[in-house]
Amino acid sequence: MSIEFQISSQYLRSNRKKGFVSFISGVSMVGLILAVMTLVTVLSVMNGFQKELKERVLSAISHSYITQYNGVVDDFLALQEKINQHPNVLFTSPYIEEYALLSTTAGAQGITVRGILPKLEMKTSIILSKMKSGNAALAKSNILIGTGLAEKLGVTIGEKVTLLTPTLANNILGVQPRFKRFTVGGIFDAGVAEYDNNLAFIQLAQAQKLYSMKGKVSGIRLRVDDLFQAKKITAEVVDGLGNDEYFGMDWTQQKANFIKALNLEKQMIGIILSLIIAVAAFNIVSMMVMVVGDKKAEIAILRTIGMTPKRIVKIFFYQSLIIGIIGIIIGVILGLLLAQNIEVIIQAIESILGFKFFPDDVFYINRFPTDIQLKDVLQVGIGAFILVVIASIYPAKRAGKVEIAKVLNRE
Repeated sequence: MSIEFQISSQYLRSNRKKGFVSFISGVSMVGLILAVMTLVTVLSVMNGFQKELKERVLSAISHSYITQYNGVVDDFLALQEKINQHPNVLFTSPYIEEYALLSTTAGAQGITVRGILPKLEMKTSIILSKMKSGNAALAKSNILIGTGLAEKLGVTIGEKVTLLTPTLANNILGVQPRFKRFTVGGIFDAGVAEYDNNLAFIQLAQAQKLYSMKGKVSGIRLRVDDLFQAKKITAEVVDGLGNDEYFGMDWTQQKANFIKALNLEKQMIGIILSLIIAVAAFNIVSMMVMVVGDKKAEIAILRTIGMTPKRIVKIFFYQSLIIGIIGIIIGVILGLLLAQNIEVIIQAIESILGFKFFPDDVFYINRFPTDIQLKDVLQVGIGAFILVVIASIYPAKRAGKVEIAKVLNRE
């Protein structure tokens, strides 16, 4: 251990007996601890929210889908058979997806209608496994709707609804939009507003009749063995079809804006909270300037016994680093502990205050999920350390420039 490091450690211990200087040193360290702890905790909570939202959204959609450029697949059974031959494709499901107006005596709502084969759809999406009431069997004239849509229209299981499509049909009354009466057979809760408020399922055969697509579908939905290789697998499947009329779109393309928004939100919060660390780190500057002023006599004595200005600089540089490193380590530890126990702490606060931060009837995520990622923790620790190093340079250099003659004359 170098003599400079020993002296800087001694100065840290001796500062505890210096009233105001000791107080400022403590405030600087506490500020750094709180800043690092806050950033670690918030990033972990943001990761948790991202993971929760991605799981909810991605579990409700297929990993990818394949269709023709005109939006209609003619011989879908042959297409489905070819797709199933790819070794990385686990399940496939044909579908028809169109717009319609769903009306009841209480009102009407524009929705997306998806015609499906329930047994196959359950293998490519988990929405049908999240039934709040009723079942997903989808009898001939049954319709499945989300909780939000059911609440808006004021309907429950067994009630009748009318599905009005933009497809025209000729009858004795003239040309009119096709419509059909359905019975609400099930209400699902996907946990995602996009689906709970705007999506309805009917039998594929019923959708083919309503939209004049006999023997046709909109496309084939896929579930693959590796979610993060969906784009590559989909491209391979399309290439294997040997027909330029087909194209595929995976989940990263379907939800590109959603994923970008989540990542941008995390980045912006990270940048904003990093400013807190910057403020805390640069508090070390003012604190160390005061320490240098307090230690001028000691600096002068060290200079008279032969210590060079460079070695004096090292003493106060090490002192700043020790304060910063201790603050960063304690901040990271407290941040990890807080992130791991945030839900328990929030529940305790809610019980004391008597209200919920995320009411069930307002938010789809009613808790504080966390996902601690080593990369984020390292980035926070390394970033804070760099700021501490930068903040340590000026006061250390100032210590090396102390004019010993003036100091000794005053003493």
